[in-house]
Amino acid sequence: MTIIVSVFLRGYRGKTIDFAQVSHHHRTTISHFLNHGKWNDIALQDTLKSSVIQIIYQEAQRSGQPIFCIVDDTIASHAKPSSQALHPIEAAYFHQSHLKRRQDYGHQVVSVMLSCNGIVLNYAVILYDKSKSKIQIVQEIAKELPIAPVISYFLCDSWYTSAKVMDSFIQKGYYTIGALKTNRIIYPCGIRQKASEFALHLRKSDPKVNLVTVGGREFYVYRYEGELNGIPNAAVIFSYPREAFGESKALRIFLSTNVGMSTQEILDTYTRRWPIELFFRQSKSKLALDKYQIRSKQGIQRYWLIMSLAHYLCCTCKGSYCTFEEGYSHLQKQIKEE
Repeated sequence: MTIIVSVFLRGYRGKTIDFAQVSHHHRTTISHFLNHGKWNDIALQDTLKSSVIQIIYQEAQRSGQPIFCIVDDTIASHAKPSSQALHPIEAAYFHQSHLKRRQDYGHQVVSVMLSCNGIVLNYAVILYDKSKSKIQIVQEIAKELPIAPVISYFLCDSWYTSAKVMDSFIQKGYYTIGALKTNRIIYPCGIRQKASEFALHLRKSDPKVNLVTVGGREFYVYRYEGELNGIPNAAVIFSYPREAFGESKALRIFLSTNVGMSTQEILDTYTRRWPIELFFRQSKSKLALDKYQIRSKQGIQRYWLIMSLAHYLCCTCKGSYCTFEEGYSHLQKQIKEE
């Protein structure tokens, strides 16, 4: 509770000195609690996951609306330690940052969110420590989810549109809608070809090229249905902004394993993964996801778990679901008054 209460203090940075401001104990005691304390963090993690599943799956049964399982990753950046450092941060590596377009040193966080009918909750944050691939991490997440009570969707970027991941999710009632890398292989008319090479032959005058509006912007799109490597049949949407048709750097490709959906429905559904981007921003600005001062791998994982609990409390603190920002302001006001 000391750590959670400290989240709502002005200037919170996730450092042990922040925790000590609302504790009768020295900051080293709180540091020991995270790094070496004998408490059952697995029980907390399982309870939190069960609560999220209960809320989301009950909402799906009540409303008949699909569940969205949203997966993405981000980097909690840290300064690279000196080669002379006696106690470097554990499990920190160089990772490719899509935002910075270069290698970035720190911890990579794989996050999983569940959403239904406007309710969005964080299900898990997992440290990618290279002991297993991110594909394996997400496969394990799919295996632990209950079977969806309605047709539901796994939403992801191009890193996770793997046949293995899609197979794991379809077994739980989740179709996949995700981005594709432009070098993925497709088979138009049975001819093996990179998607980017196929896109070079598209023309605005092609009767299968249409103009659609997604999120207030217009895009030229082309739909391919057929085989990909490891995937017997899927809908693949080639997309260019209206003002950049034919420009290779502007090409975006999306996939849906539910070929019964229209192109408009596929693109609109893909935009439903936006809450995970908000979650990363909120976690970094309010929950110190990239500012914590913890060195041990166990301490970092426990800290992330407690921050997940803080996020959950913000979203449920009013007795019914609210946004994180609303809940954060509500709890911050309550704590100040006390």
